[in-house]
Amino acid sequence: MVSRTSDRGTTIPVIALTGYLGAGKTTLLNHVLRTPQARIGVVINDFGEINVDAGLISGQIDEPASIAGGCICCLPDDGQLDSALARLADPRLRLDAIIVEASGLADPAALARIIGFSEIAGVRDGGVVDVVDAVRHFDTVDSGGGVAPARYGAATLVVVNKLDQIPDAHRDATLRRIEARVRERNSRAHVIGATNGQIDPNLLYDVAAANDATGQLSFRDALFDEPVSAHDHVHADSVTVTAEGAVDPEQLMELLEFPPAGVYRMKGVVAVRHRTGVRGYLVNVVGPAVHIARGAASSGAESHLVAIGTHFDTELTRSRMAEALRMADGPISATAQRRWQRYLARS
Repeated sequence: MVSRTSDRGTTIPVIALTGYLGAGKTTLLNHVLRTPQARIGVVINDFGEINVDAGLISGQIDEPASIAGGCICCLPDDGQLDSALARLADPRLRLDAIIVEASGLADPAALARIIGFSEIAGVRDGGVVDVVDAVRHFDTVDSGGGVAPARYGAATLVVVNKLDQIPDAHRDATLRRIEARVRERNSRAHVIGATNGQIDPNLLYDVAAANDATGQLSFRDALFDEPVSAHDHVHADSVTVTAEGAVDPEQLMELLEFPPAGVYRMKGVVAVRHRTGVRGYLVNVVGPAVHIARGAASSGAESHLVAIGTHFDTELTRSRMAEALRMADGPISATAQRRWQRYLARS
């Protein structure tokens, strides 16, 4: 994604939410929207004269930004999606994330490209969440045998939903079978099981406004009749590492490009030494997508990273993060400097 840092100094993740009709996309969306004090922008499809999906979304935003004309991956080149993103990226809204809920017909790869090539200031690639129905998966998504479906290749997070409708004795085997098919196309995708679309929102975004009582959005909490359970989903794990001293960007890039198994997101601020001093950078990783944005120049040199995922080896992850944040031994090589700058330019 050709993203540009907003006036907030951070960027908003744009998360593509895909899946066949009936897989549970809107159910999952409603679940993550219930995150207390979260500020979420939503882009959806209109079908005909009735905005079906909008009617199902329990909004924490005043109005969803709607896209007319059906399949979002077939939008005409008139900037509809960019216009919606531009509205929601307004710094005054101070959103934590933007979720683009695609129709069941949408191609995840095409949608990922549309989001990835957006040049709207203040947004970045937040990954592709593909929801599949555990019961009907091999009758709909993956019915042909042979080569695994191409949609797997675009997903950063595959949510195998409706596992509660699978007999207890077969749930683990079903999840493993679907994961094995995903792995044929995508070794980096994060695969998790779910019931009723209930995943930990921390896998998708951070709630930056949790302590902000002066929000610009009208949270319609009255829509939620039941409290959010602290145990309604498999919780994401996290590991935080802080270090002093300017880091070696080559060590850091190795971690960002190849995080430990089970780590889905990484975020933080890192200090990198340049010829003229030390500069801080904001780092965000979702699956294989790495985004780095320039921060303020700093006379100090403290870095911290947070890794978020499920079922990962926390001690191994902590060790790798500590190694990546280890203070550089001597000046940074010209090769490393160039590689870092190229990396920065791609963001």
